[in-house]
Parts: sequence; structure tokens; C-alpha cells
Amino acid sequence: MENNRNKYLKEARRLQIWNVIYDVIEVVVALIAGVSSNSSALIGWALDSTIEVISAATLGWRLHGEIEGIDEERVQRRKKITLYVIAASFTLVCFFISYDSISKLINQETAKWSTAGLIILLVSLVVNPILIYYKRDYGKKLDSSGLLADAKDTFICLYQTVVVLAGLLLSKWLGWWWADPLAALLIVPYAAKEGREAFKKAKEISYEVG
Repeated sequence: MENNRNKYLKEARRLQIWNVIYDVIEVVVALIAGVSSNSSALIGWALDSTIEVISAATLGWRLHGEIEGIDEERVQRRKKITLYVIAASFTLVCFFISYDSISKLINQETAKWSTAGLIILLVSLVVNPILIYYKRDYGKKLDSSGLLADAKDTFICLYQTVVVLAGLLLSKWLGWWWADPLAALLIVPYAAKEGREAFKKAKEISYEVG
């Protein structure tokens, strides 16, 4: 049983490493595309991916500690830190997207078409469901609230991908200038909810072990 757990821990850590690598590529492409096209949805999406990089890296650090055999108290401490990072990440995403999107709605700023943005969004529609599946799978096998919370973070990224893609296409095809900032705003309620849940779970973890 212990051998299986160590195997799953190593596989989950490897998954997080691949997650970080892909998300870094996603951030660079989406941020460049978002800034060049003045798209609040693409910029917000890039920010969400940046937060996911931090979340995945922090979770990988927590998994690495357990693989290295650190004591249970330190494992619990790392779990708590991981969940706080995830909660803080969601909060930052909510504030940034709200500010950027509302500003552009008030000023009626129009986003330009971005082929690079379209390509990275389509790639993410394929990659993110795979990441979600394996994060949930390892989260259940390891009874890891951190992995399950991170899977929700990736699901938010997938949801936002669909919404941002829709906003991009509506702006292009129908000339709906407001579709882009509105698409970004649609992610805020869900992100806020998941952030509160991660924060609540972090508070429930105690260092008093044994």
C-alpha cells in the first residue's frame, strides 16, 4: 500500500511539472496576444494561467516533501500553505479581471482580432481536460485536498478558455465590442466561490499531528 502511495506521489509530482511547463508557454503566448490585441479576456486568461503556474509549483513542492519523507506535521503545513496559495490566487484573479473588464466596458474599448490568441485557446481546450482528469484521479488516490483544489483551478481555466474563445469570436464575427470584457467578467463568481472553499479547507488543517 505504501509503495503504491509513493508511486502515485511521484506520478502526481511529474504531472505538476508538466503542468507548470505548459502553463508557462500558455502565459507567454496569451499575454503577448492579449496586450497586442487589447483584449481584457485574453489578459485575464493569461493572469489566471500565471496563478495556475504558482499553484501547480507550490503543490509540486508539497508533494516533493512527502516523497522525501518529511514528518507528518510538515506535510500538513505544506498542505495548508498550498491551499492558502490557491485561495489567494483565485482572489487576485477576481480583482484583476473585475478591474480590467469594468474599465474597458466603461471606456468602450474594443479588442482586436488575435490569431495567436485563438491558437493557444484551442490548444488549451485539448490540454486542460487531460490535466483535470489526472489531477482528480491522483487527488482521490492520495486523498489530497490540494490536488483536488488544483483540479478545480484548472477547470476554471478550461471554463474561462471557452468563455474567452466565445468573446473573441463574437467580437470578430458580430462586432460585439462588449463581448470581450463581458467574457472575462463571467469567470469572477466561480473563481470567488472556489477561492473561499480553498481558504476554508486551509483553515481546517491543523499542525497537531499524532
